[in-house]
Amino acid sequence: MTMPTQPTDFWSFPYPSQRMPVLADNVVSTSQPLASAAGLQMLQRGGNAVDAALATAIALTVVEPCMNGIGGDAFALIWDGTRMHGLNASGRAPKAWTHERFKDLPGMPFRGWDAVTVPGAVSAWRMVWEKFGSLPFEDLFEPAIRYAHDGFLVSHTVHRQWQEQVAELSPQPGFADAFAPRGRAPLPGERFVCPGQAGTLREIARTRGESFYHGELAAAIAAHARATGGLITEADLAAHESNWVDPIRMGYRDLELLEIGPSGQGIGALMALGMLDSLGVDPGERDTAQGIHLQMEAMKLAFADMQAYVADPDAMTSVRAGDLLDKGYLAERAKRIDPSRASDARPGQPHSGGTVYLTTADSKGMMVSFIQSNFKGFGSGVVVPGRGIALHNRGWGFSNKAGHPNVVAPGKRPFHTIIPGFLMRGGQPYATLGVMGGSMQAQGHVQMTCRLADHGQNPQAASDAPRWRVKDDNHGVAVEWNMPAEAVEGLKALGHPVQVAPRFDMEFGCAQMAMRLDGGGYLAASDHRKDGYAVGC
Repeated sequence: MTMPTQPTDFWSFPYPSQRMPVLADNVVSTSQPLASAAGLQMLQRGGNAVDAALATAIALTVVEPCMNGIGGDAFALIWDGTRMHGLNASGRAPKAWTHERFKDLPGMPFRGWDAVTVPGAVSAWRMVWEKFGSLPFEDLFEPAIRYAHDGFLVSHTVHRQWQEQVAELSPQPGFADAFAPRGRAPLPGERFVCPGQAGTLREIARTRGESFYHGELAAAIAAHARATGGLITEADLAAHESNWVDPIRMGYRDLELLEIGPSGQGIGALMALGMLDSLGVDPGERDTAQGIHLQMEAMKLAFADMQAYVADPDAMTSVRAGDLLDKGYLAERAKRIDPSRASDARPGQPHSGGTVYLTTADSKGMMVSFIQSNFKGFGSGVVVPGRGIALHNRGWGFSNKAGHPNVVAPGKRPFHTIIPGFLMRGGQPYATLGVMGGSMQAQGHVQMTCRLADHGQNPQAASDAPRWRVKDDNHGVAVEWNMPAEAVEGLKALGHPVQVAPRFDMEFGCAQMAMRLDGGGYLAASDHRKDGYAVGC
């Protein structure tokens, strides 16, 4: 389509805006309004929170493809009204991925086929629906198929994230034809149509996901790999298995945070909260240098341990999750935090023994915390021709260092960043939460939990508050543009190398949350940093 002439500053947003939460008996909250609308449609048809979550997740692969896709992984925490269920739907390395293949590289490949592990998201959709869904499986795909076939109007935020990846990913096999057919991302307000995605989603809906792992779609993925240098095979796809798991947890004040265990980074949020709990942080330290400093230092220590020990749980033989969550160990780790100075974080010695997030909740008490991702934006950049299947790059999460618990190996799950969160209080469900965005996710869970538990803030205020981020080198730190100046100067005085990010910087994550209200119903919040949109009925 031809875009109308607009002033050059039309897509600028010069003023901070306030967002209010949604209060309703049934809620959906995610980062893209069209996806939220897909979930709301399922609730209005009489579906439950799982039906709404799945329709939202499936729609997100179409309307926010720069952050997730059909070829990604997924995790979920689901309160069924009585008990909690955890799902790990992450994929494993192809059988041909031996250490020998990668050992002489400077690190694991970031893009291309050598970053593609078996995708698990489609299996998550089927498994969650089989256990909890109430509407026909095919119904959950209707909004997404419509968006893919008829097209949708691309938002300013999605355009920005999309365009940033085009130059790097266009050389990857299949990417340009599917997602940059004009040599660029679709412009804000431009209609984008992806018939390949529409056809793939119809096939998944018709076969209840079987085609992706055992049929036509599996054959298409494997054929593309053979033709363009990939190692993933039909046998790798057929061997995929997702797992229902028991969540891991950590108490903080009167709340308890639940996460999916390794190979995910949720354990890092729990470790940091465990350290902070042992320190007895002053609840009055809100948006102050001292309060932020303690949270940063706890997070750095947790990251150091994660990088040293966390892997596929089958490979964590010397240090297991329970060792890292031992309260005695975390109390000892907390003693390394100097209240007056930033310090370097090194691993301890425990005793041996783009992503999208969405949340839904319904009037019968079911609450869903669901996250899926292609990892770094579109992921590997590899797209299956004519199918619109952008394949993730989770293989980059492996180590290629011999002897490391996270070293690459055939059929092994890599270290994973995407984590759904769930808060309990007094043994009852309190709130779902997620903060998408690489290593920001565990940090975001800590910050949101502390704001609720320490400062009594509501979910929208907790989301709107300025965030901090420990960088991937586990030394440098960044803060958002609106962090109080006194806090920034105080952090610098404590020895933190602080970078103040510009407004609209996308490195501080995007949060969604739904809190159960004592009198019934929910308060749903959505992040102002993206196109976040909470709806209810």
